[in-house]
Amino acid sequence: MPSYSRKHQLTNSLVYHAFNRSHGKVPIFHSENDYEHFIKLLKNYSERFALKIYHWAIMDNHYHILFEIALPESISKFMAGLHRAYTHYYQKAYQSTGFLWQGRFKMQPVQKEKYLITCGRYIERNPVRKGIVSRATDYPYSSCRFYALGLSDDITWEDPTFKNFGSEINSRRESYRKFLRDFDLEQEAGFRNFDQPQGDKQFIKKLFKVKGRLIPQRKGQPKKERLNT
Repeated sequence: MPSYSRKHQLTNSLVYHAFNRSHGKVPIFHSENDYEHFIKLLKNYSERFALKIYHWAIMDNHYHILFEIALPESISKFMAGLHRAYTHYYQKAYQSTGFLWQGRFKMQPVQKEKYLITCGRYIERNPVRKGIVSRATDYPYSSCRFYALGLSDDITWEDPTFKNFGSEINSRRESYRKFLRDFDLEQEAGFRNFDQPQGDKQFIKKLFKVKGRLIPQRKGQPKKERLNT
């Protein structure tokens, strides 16, 4: 990704919603050890590539992570390393062969100031939408408990907009639990469409496609390469 993308990153406007699922949508997280090993890998690789993971959820056959990265051009290396490491663990643990992941990961640019916390809610509500739990706080393999209950998990960086939920930490957590319940179905639908970045019109106008990748637009960039808004 070009240098002007890195400059845009420093404006604190761009975070990334990443997703991938297993080949054939079959479960690849079977036990507590599997989930904990993937969390350990997330910690190791996020430290190696200077990521701040703000929200995340690991389901039995897929995962979501929402992160900020110092060098966006390192995203592919981060994701490839994470996938290879878990594939190696899984094949050794379950004496399996073949492809573990469905293919290339999906990546959605998200405007940090206005959409970070709502994208985080979408991610943390995943177990509720799937009918696994009735409350997001009941699911152990997501960042929800970090915000709603104050439980540390070693990988979650506090969402900078979380402070807007109150001046005192207990009321902040209570407000966040209410926020999880007061979701917006139309807004959630936007986070399922990885082909469409989530942000206001000005944010989206700064993005354009180069070889299928969304990056910030430079002044004087031809209009034909802009995204349709």
